[in-house]
Amino acid sequence: MPTTLIPRSDQAPSAGAAAAPRRRTRVLALAEARWAAAATVAFLIALPLQLTGAAAWLWGGLYVVAYVTGGWEPALEGLRALREKTLDVDLLMIVAAVGAASIGQVMDGALLIVIFATSGALEALATARTADSVRSLLDLAPATATRLTGGGGEETVGSAELKVGDVILVRPGERVGADGEVLEGVSDVDQATITGEPLPVTKEAGDEVFAGTLNGAGALRVRVGRDASDSVIARIVAMVEEASETKAPTQLFIEKVEQRYSLGMVLATLAVFAVPLAFGDDLTGALLRAMTFMIVASPCAVVLATMPPLLSAIANAGRHGVLVKSAVVMERLGEVDVVAIDKTGTLTEGTPRVTALCPLPGSGLTDEALLSLAAAAEHRSEHPLARAVVDAARTRGLDIPAVTGFASVPGIGVSATVEGSAVEVGAPARLLGAAPTDGAHDKAGAWARQLGDEGQTAVLVLRDGTPAGVLGIADRLRPDAAATVTALKTLAGTPPMLLTGDNSQAAARLATEVGIGDVRAGLLPQDKVAAVRAAEGAGRKVLVIGDGVNDAPALAAAHTGIAMGRAGSDLALETADAVIVRDELTTVPKVIALSRRARGLVVQNLVIAGAFITALVAWDLIGTLPLPLGVLGHEGSTVIVGLNGLRLLRDSAWREAGS
Repeated sequence: MPTTLIPRSDQAPSAGAAAAPRRRTRVLALAEARWAAAATVAFLIALPLQLTGAAAWLWGGLYVVAYVTGGWEPALEGLRALREKTLDVDLLMIVAAVGAASIGQVMDGALLIVIFATSGALEALATARTADSVRSLLDLAPATATRLTGGGGEETVGSAELKVGDVILVRPGERVGADGEVLEGVSDVDQATITGEPLPVTKEAGDEVFAGTLNGAGALRVRVGRDASDSVIARIVAMVEEASETKAPTQLFIEKVEQRYSLGMVLATLAVFAVPLAFGDDLTGALLRAMTFMIVASPCAVVLATMPPLLSAIANAGRHGVLVKSAVVMERLGEVDVVAIDKTGTLTEGTPRVTALCPLPGSGLTDEALLSLAAAAEHRSEHPLARAVVDAARTRGLDIPAVTGFASVPGIGVSATVEGSAVEVGAPARLLGAAPTDGAHDKAGAWARQLGDEGQTAVLVLRDGTPAGVLGIADRLRPDAAATVTALKTLAGTPPMLLTGDNSQAAARLATEVGIGDVRAGLLPQDKVAAVRAAEGAGRKVLVIGDGVNDAPALAAAHTGIAMGRAGSDLALETADAVIVRDELTTVPKVIALSRRARGLVVQNLVIAGAFITALVAWDLIGTLPLPLGVLGHEGSTVIVGLNGLRLLRDSAWREAGS
């Protein structure tokens, strides 16, 4: 079959992609953000005043404001935890900050308060934004629907009022009001929000449709098959909320031992104060020793041992187009050992494009003439396949002739008169079905079947009732997809798996091109979640990469989720733990490798911090550690581990991760 591939052009937005209306919580609408902002502003004003020798009451008062505004909420949470007989890092950080202030290290304590308050505000904002997107998803389903009455009349009712067995009318351009079965009519329905398929699907009597999907040019009569609360779109919302609530708690390494460390430090400080006092030491000496112990044993250096490498890795990844939402996520990325990848919009561009031109022998048409003829007929159509044909002609700089008598038949195609010839463009099965059998028709049918076997959508062009040629249209593979799959296989130690709602032929063709052997096609959102949970039930830590509403439940249920940034749905972007801002797939293995480097530096820093703490604590307990020297040793260890962690800010760290 003579096939001409169409050269790559700039990526366009996904055709027909349906997105939920945007709802976003404002940052300052959150109390946590307002308190953190107040603490940060007070600190930033106080610091230069202190460094320039301003009056102590001036900068000291501002530091007090920073302590109170940034510390009251974590202190309250810590006290509540204490009432439940647990000692958490919230209270420990506040005690350490107050302890630092009590020995004159007011600025250090204020800085600790600001960092802690900002971290809490970011966590609250992430939670609120995820909830916003889940609520917005419900707006995909229309608020009202047209229900047909027994006497042949119509009435407008709320979608939530529809009952199983009701018959509704879905007009062209409307969203389907409920899950159900088509009773009458033919139309192309864009169901990308549910299945992720890049092209609308022809629906006719007997086919299933889903609430929230977008109807094309035909009218459909649909019998309601599920209540609104049990629709696929409602179940996506429920799955995202359930996965977000039941996902295993995520903690940084140091937080996993915070209970024992916190309790041990408090008990040890009390013992260091009480024991010498019981043996006759004076109150001032015992208090000074205990305060020195609390400072040198405080977890400040340990916290900084953990955070700078992870934050530096986040900043480096951000400069190269990967938004990692928290230090916890950066730590978890290095743990993944199996990767599940979506197809449409992730491994592919998410936009249908003409990939093959096959003029029939005897038609007298060249590739360009065939494309120009098809584009002329399709020029007035709004179908995604029509737009792909017209875009291909424009990319090649072809002239598109004027047409008359344009008509569109849902599920079949379009017809028009082009330069005196009757031209039809549409589905081969429909256009060839009633046509007489001859050599040209047989050849066109064979080419259409071959394109279908290759995972492409075949479009037939008839001129005056005779086949003139066949076009192949497909969602084209991203140029970096194969290299990314290979790199992920090397990093994870196991081949990735492909999870897609698209048909099995298209999925198998693409999987062969990129080197994926585990292909799971035709999946609904709940099927993707089941696949992720099955892998995690076997002890694996799954990374899911996706872009659509239908991927959001799997992104939420996975150990870690990464969303594609440009064409990603709001729900996927907010649910995912990280976002590939520029849709460059090759950044995924790089950020995983960077995470593993950061985890290695965390271990180094913990060893350094632990060595300093051990030495200083031993000095304080065995001998007499001067308080200034204890503070100097404590701050020195903090500086060392901080500088060590900042090594990942360098561009060379990203390049080395890529290798």
